[in-house]
Amino acid sequence: MILLRFLRALMVVVFLLSISVSTSYAAGQFRVGDQGTEIAELQDKLVMLGYDVMADGAFGPAMAEAVKDFQKSQGIKADGLIGPATYSALLGKDMPDVTTVASYLAGRIVTASMDYIGVPYVFGGTSPYGFDCSGYVQYVFANAGVSLPRTADVQFEVGTPVSTAELVPGDLVFFSTYTYGASHVGIYVGDGNFIHASSSQGVTISSLSQAYYSSRYIGARRIL
Repeated sequence: MILLRFLRALMVVVFLLSISVSTSYAAGQFRVGDQGTEIAELQDKLVMLGYDVMADGAFGPAMAEAVKDFQKSQGIKADGLIGPATYSALLGKDMPDVTTVASYLAGRIVTASMDYIGVPYVFGGTSPYGFDCSGYVQYVFANAGVSLPRTADVQFEVGTPVSTAELVPGDLVFFSTYTYGASHVGIYVGDGNFIHASSSQGVTISSLSQAYYSSRYIGARRIL
């Protein structure tokens, strides 16, 4: 128990150190997971333009798809992210600084993910009584208000692809393990480490550089 608490505390420290030098990725962009009055204003405009979006102040997958469609209509890169060009095209004004929005959510998610270290692996598990890899990721993100699909292969289809060099805490990392395609998923926590529900160890922290994972790594997605 003492060792478990120490590991949790250590990884929180690692995360805080890593996030301090990596929050700039979110500068100038609204994305899936963001919430607030700015999102509601953008949704109202999308509704006025005829897009099928609920104006609830939460940037979800449906809004991302609507944004992509709008971007295509404006000749803007269709990435589903609301940067300065998309924001201006929608609202006709300059975009505010949103650097802290995604990093705040990422902090909540990574910190919360540490609470489940040691929870046993259960195939099909979706609760703190036992998780499988995608059930764990879905549970942690849901508790931060971010909805994800249930399985790793479908989770691999959402968000924005990012390279290994661009990884920041809160990104999802994917591996091809027992079957072709994305069959294992974890949450990147910084410093080359990710937290996941391992079939042999339960919820644990591993390094992307470990031979087993580096040889099976197939990519990452940014949800926040």
